[in-house]
Amino acid sequence: MESVRERGGADAAHGGGEGPTSAGAVREPGGPDAVHGGGERPASAGPVVLDAPIVAVTVYPDRARVTRRGKLRPPAGLSTVHIGPLPLGLHRDSVRVGGHGPATVLGVDVVVRHHPRPTDETVARVEEARRAVTAELAELADDEAVEAQRAEFLATLAQRAGSTYARAVAAGEADPAAVATFADSIADQLAAGKARQRDLARRAEEARDRKDALDRRLKEVSGKRGPDQLAAAVSLQVTAAEGVELELSYVVEGAGWESTYDVRLADDRLAVTWFGLVTQHTGEDWPECELVLSTARPATTTTVPDLDPWYLDRIRPLPVARAVAASRSREMLRAGGPPVPPPAAMPAGFGGDAFAGDAEVAMLAESTGVVEQGVAAATYRPEHPVAVPADGTAHRATVAVLDLGAELDYVTAPAQSPDAHLRATAVNTSAHTLLPGPASVFHDADFVGTTRLETWAPGEEVELALGLDDRIRVERKLTRRTATKAALGSTRRREVEYRTTVANHTPRPAKVTVLDQIPVSRDEGITVRAFKVDPNPVDRTDLGVLSWKLELAPGETKEVNMGLRVELARGVEMSGWRE
Repeated sequence: MESVRERGGADAAHGGGEGPTSAGAVREPGGPDAVHGGGERPASAGPVVLDAPIVAVTVYPDRARVTRRGKLRPPAGLSTVHIGPLPLGLHRDSVRVGGHGPATVLGVDVVVRHHPRPTDETVARVEEARRAVTAELAELADDEAVEAQRAEFLATLAQRAGSTYARAVAAGEADPAAVATFADSIADQLAAGKARQRDLARRAEEARDRKDALDRRLKEVSGKRGPDQLAAAVSLQVTAAEGVELELSYVVEGAGWESTYDVRLADDRLAVTWFGLVTQHTGEDWPECELVLSTARPATTTTVPDLDPWYLDRIRPLPVARAVAASRSREMLRAGGPPVPPPAAMPAGFGGDAFAGDAEVAMLAESTGVVEQGVAAATYRPEHPVAVPADGTAHRATVAVLDLGAELDYVTAPAQSPDAHLRATAVNTSAHTLLPGPASVFHDADFVGTTRLETWAPGEEVELALGLDDRIRVERKLTRRTATKAALGSTRRREVEYRTTVANHTPRPAKVTVLDQIPVSRDEGITVRAFKVDPNPVDRTDLGVLSWKLELAPGETKEVNMGLRVELARGVEMSGWRE
């Protein structure tokens, strides 16, 4: 079976000849056919609707490309095939059509298909409720009219019968008791009618309130609703009445994916499980199909960045008159009026932005079981299909599982907290570039906390925080404090000494990095010296941070002693001291 071809013989199937035919302008159904690459064609009897289910989805960090595929057997000649419904948020210019069979694609348009009733379930429910309330109001209005006529009839009857009975009673021809009974019956019926009218008025008022609320709700949901449906109208020139397979692809907003991890420590091995969380609210559910996660960013500009000149200039203060005029101009602008012109022209470029630029969105990546490296992006294909409904919930697909060797040690800063933090140093020996994302940390089967992985390239070494270990006991004590009083013309001195004790209660040898610090003076009248450090630190920074690396056998305890001296010049008061 030959490929579906564009007019002129170009192959319209993906991967063969020229690219697939793209969609043109959005048109209403029934309008003139715009055939890409050829003249007008005769109108056909009607479009053929093709059921083309979703067979593949490529998810990008902020959108997705959906592929549909279906087969049909159109008659020879010119045919129009409608494929849909399509999501309202698709990019019209991204629609492409390809396929196989004895046919030529003449063009493809995205058309709007209207319906007598809205397809949106929320709008349909609100309109149905509004119709019911409108019918209820009509019934209440009829009941009110009937009650009004009943009351008018009883009033007329009472008026006419009253005159007749009055003459009869006066002539002795009627029993007064019977006349009174008749009058009471008329009064009771009139009172009951008035009660029914009040009840009908109350019910009508409640129904009108409900109708007003439904009108407001309908206006709200209808304002957010787009066209009823979109469909791709594909124009085909069929050369033989045989089967034709069409493939439609388009890019849609409202979808994306991100990375999450499980980091599990077992002895000195680190198991990193990489997951891709896919979410979408595009308006159409994705069934279990070929799902690919891609790191490409199709919306990002392909323009190579260029730097504008970076100018520095001397600040020249404005004369008083100009400064006052500029202040008045700013006030007028804030008030919505025209700016006040300065007494003379300002220097060129005064008040302009010193820096300008567009912030670029950080690139996210894809997750799949099989990685395919491209020139500028990678794609990941999960081993098992994943169905993703359009409900905005996250659906997880396993990308990869990495088994890495790790070097474990502990880090503690007893001046802040006696906690010992377990740290793993590992090298990414896989072919995967792990992308930024949150990670859940486990020690064997126990959950111990969360951390975050940054971008981790193959061959790169990173340090991972793996939670606290209470079996490494750390204690820091102030062992000595002295202070001299100020004497005439002399300096004052303050000395403190600390002892830090580290004990290893784990069944394995432990490497512990102890961090402590001495204060840094910002004034020449304050001098700081560390007069006692035992053992010597392995590192000391310009900001006074000291590091010791201790190796402790199981059950072993070691100490770190530090003493510091602060001398204050005469008349100097010190701030920032803490013990």
